[in-house]
Amino acid sequence: MAQINRKIGLSLGADICWPICYEALLKKLDLKLSIGGDTVTIESERVQIEPFGLLHDCSYDVVIDRLTHWYHTSREWIKTKILVNDLYVFNNPWSLQSMEKQTTYAAMSRLGFPVPETWMIPPKKYAETNDLQPTLTRYAKLFDLGAIGDRIGYPLFMKPYDGGAWVGVTGVKNRQELLNAYESSGTRVMNLQKGVEPHDAFVRCIGLGPQFRFVNYDPGAPLHDRYRMEQNFLPPEQEDQLRNMTMVINAFFVWYFNSCEALRQDGCWYPIDFANACPDSQVTSLHYHFPWLIKANLRWSIFCAATDRAMKTNLDWQQYFAIADRDLPFEEKMAGYVKLASRHFNVDEFESFCAQHLPHLDQVAHEFFASDTVHKAIGEKVEALFPAHEVDTFVELFWNRVQDWRSKEGQAA
Repeated sequence: MAQINRKIGLSLGADICWPICYEALLKKLDLKLSIGGDTVTIESERVQIEPFGLLHDCSYDVVIDRLTHWYHTSREWIKTKILVNDLYVFNNPWSLQSMEKQTTYAAMSRLGFPVPETWMIPPKKYAETNDLQPTLTRYAKLFDLGAIGDRIGYPLFMKPYDGGAWVGVTGVKNRQELLNAYESSGTRVMNLQKGVEPHDAFVRCIGLGPQFRFVNYDPGAPLHDRYRMEQNFLPPEQEDQLRNMTMVINAFFVWYFNSCEALRQDGCWYPIDFANACPDSQVTSLHYHFPWLIKANLRWSIFCAATDRAMKTNLDWQQYFAIADRDLPFEEKMAGYVKLASRHFNVDEFESFCAQHLPHLDQVAHEFFASDTVHKAIGEKVEALFPAHEVDTFVELFWNRVQDWRSKEGQAA
């Protein structure tokens, strides 16, 4: 019997509240896991930004990454450690690096998902480079944007092909609005996507490993109210559809933390935004759902660290395409995709691990989210985002929503 310590690194940017809660709850769990005759303990540490050599050792078994989508030094450190030290990271930095909506739309359309009709258009303006003018003169074809809009149909949305956080997104109701939006788009490369109107539901399904959370989402509300607090608002069969959709997308791109936005029209779910591989993690946006995120993050990272889960470094798309290219109804293709995704996430092994080694997590978390540690973490995050005269009001708001979660869901599995 050996004593083995596994270390989880937190690669952070402006994150405040969730790492505080993650670290404190991990310590409270006080894990000593009996695995294969060995005793495995788990600790966490925040990853520092510093110089590194190609062949330097890596002290981490798992890294939870919240930074490399925009910070190059951390991204290259993570990529190096995967290549040299077999580090396990969520998410795959090669797949995550650009977070391009265009790529995800293309891939899921190939698999048969009902992605609304989507076009890419060249940018209105270009950053000047030495060979720009010769290239445009020879190859940039004039096009009729209004005719494209008419072909897609209104309403439609113009949005950056690689963007996030609703930056640069414009709802377009007619040809003139389309032309105006394009004139204002600058150097961004844009997608035009047919609007799913009317729709009777807008849901964000958050996936963390093989764990999923369904949130009634209101993109027009202030940030602190976009994630609605309704529970059990979907029929079970529709939860299954969204769960399967999100799991397949995440497995396809080797994303272990991602969210999928979908609109429901006439009972069909249309995925419209599913390249969110660095989703909201702060209590100021998640509030009621924040404890679920911390628990899900702990379960998956502990499972990966304790079982020495190997990082999947290649994107094996052909196995999905082999199913997509068969002459089958979409429901049968989807069942095949789900089998591949379930195998990728080791769903049965994960659920067995949690049942055996983390049965006390729910009770410990229920007590923890009533603690001063959580209240202070909320306070620190609110102080970083809100003007001084609003701090007390919003600390109380988010704290009460977390307590609401405790009373309604806190001790549920």
